Amino acid sequence: MVKVRAARPAEAEDLTALVMRSKAHWGYDAAFLAACAPELRIRAEDVTARRLVVAENGRGEVLGVASLEGTAPRAELGLLFVDPSAVGRGVGRLLYRDVLRRAVELGVRRLVIDSDPHAAGFYRAMGAVAVAAAPAVEADGTALVRFEAAPVPLADWARAWTGGGRAVHLGNVGEFNAQFADATLDREQRPAHHYACLAAFYSPYPAALVLPRPVPRGWTELVCRQLGWTGVEVYDDLLDADPGLADAVRARPALAALLTGAGLPLVPWGRTRSFGRLAGRPWRPGELRYESKSAAHELFGRILADGGHPGIVLPRQWRADGRWAAARMVAARTRAGESTVLKSEHGVGGSGTTVLTPARVRAAGGARAVLRRLPRGPLLVEEYVGGAASGADEGARDLTYDGFVDETGRAHEVGAAVMEVVDGCYRGATVGPGVVPAWVEKPLTDFGTAVGRELADSGYRGWFDVDFVADGAGRLAPTETNLRLTGPSVAFMVAARLDALRGAGHLVRIADRVELGARLPEAQLDELCATLARGCAELGAVFVPAIPTGAFEPAPWLGVLVAARSSEVLDAAEALVRAEALAVGAMFGPS
Repeated sequence: MVKVRAARPAEAEDLTALVMRSKAHWGYDAAFLAACAPELRIRAEDVTARRLVVAENGRGEVLGVASLEGTAPRAELGLLFVDPSAVGRGVGRLLYRDVLRRAVELGVRRLVIDSDPHAAGFYRAMGAVAVAAAPAVEADGTALVRFEAAPVPLADWARAWTGGGRAVHLGNVGEFNAQFADATLDREQRPAHHYACLAAFYSPYPAALVLPRPVPRGWTELVCRQLGWTGVEVYDDLLDADPGLADAVRARPALAALLTGAGLPLVPWGRTRSFGRLAGRPWRPGELRYESKSAAHELFGRILADGGHPGIVLPRQWRADGRWAAARMVAARTRAGESTVLKSEHGVGGSGTTVLTPARVRAAGGARAVLRRLPRGPLLVEEYVGGAASGADEGARDLTYDGFVDETGRAHEVGAAVMEVVDGCYRGATVGPGVVPAWVEKPLTDFGTAVGRELADSGYRGWFDVDFVADGAGRLAPTETNLRLTGPSVAFMVAARLDALRGAGHLVRIADRVELGARLPEAQLDELCATLARGCAELGAVFVPAIPTGAFEPAPWLGVLVAARSSEVLDAAEALVRAEALAVGAMFGPS
């Protein structure tokens, strides 16, 4: 186990020797090293003045040294050297992250790094940004590469979410869905158990993950490495078929006592009666009533009736008494040339939502023919919000606002995201600075905040989001609330962690389904994910596998997160991931 500690003045001579060995590792000749020696020498008085720390192993052997120099708001990473014997073992990463952590504590908001050209790839992978500035030079005139990072503390909302500490994450996606008994939801909850893997990201830094199905060990190891987590316990394979994960934990008294007795927050995907029993939290009747799409529509109408939300429009919605009543409504709208959205009360991720254009209805043989193919159950018929943003905002039609209500009843704003929605089905989301068009931010945030207040007053406690569609006239239409964690919420959690770990400014994209060319054995899946992590790092991006278990399905897929500091790098990283996933899968034959 490698740990970081403060350097000691008596170590100055040994640390100088380590620095020179590290410099020589890059193949510089003796004359160059001799010219660098005065600048790289560490004196006893430097240890405190330059804020030196060292990384040492369990045997007390020093493996690396780093310094944080200057005063807030601007400081410098003066030294970061790793002994050649420890290169590639994560020592440099550990030291760099420690420097950023200490910089935050000192109030530093701009960290300057003048890097040896050989180390430029490392700093790029760590999230530092190359800047156009007059370069510093080595003793022989070699130009150094200047980078900067923006150290920031964990976001205020993220500290409020779990009290600033770690949490136990319960992947009860299937259990949450099952309580609604919606006809559009898979009875076996197989997709839900895959999405339970997102429990890794229910807060910025978990203490334990509780999962219904087994997950690959290599997956958890890579996620922990990418996000700088240590000491994360994983309790998986707790269910055979039944979706009740909280009850499965309660059936193991020792595990239940371990998870609930540590004094850590217990964070579920969503609230259920079973979770209330496990957490010792009273279940409030009607707590999830606004998970219903018709109830949410009524809530939106009440908020808009009070005024104060210009630019927000509410699509009309009707409840159909049965399938044929819905068919008659759709047929009438089709004859009028109007598109229609059919919704179930509790479909998730777009399941139970169907967009019907007049052309699609006619091609299917009429409204009755369309509805005959849909799952049975109550249906909502909703006006389709037409049009699309154009120009720079072309991809920002589907948006979402995320927030949560804490146990005291206070609503907190998290932020807004742009979602990828295809034919009514959610496929992913992107969060981060500049992602949401400027014209959208205020009306979206104001309305989402108003929904949060209403949810708090209704007795709801937990995470929520409000989904919107933007039309071609610059208006927003709220379409539903989700009283649970979501794909965008996972992206917000990862962005908060990466900002605190690597410096501010991360864009994070969650892509629900990256298709694989074939089912991969577990070892090959681990190898693919390691390759993707290296490839993204070379671009200056971060790759995190989010849902690994879909890779073992007959039609294999992988859920992923990618992060970067610019939309161009983010797009390039996603393209790399998708291409490599198909290419590596193809090596194992067709699905």
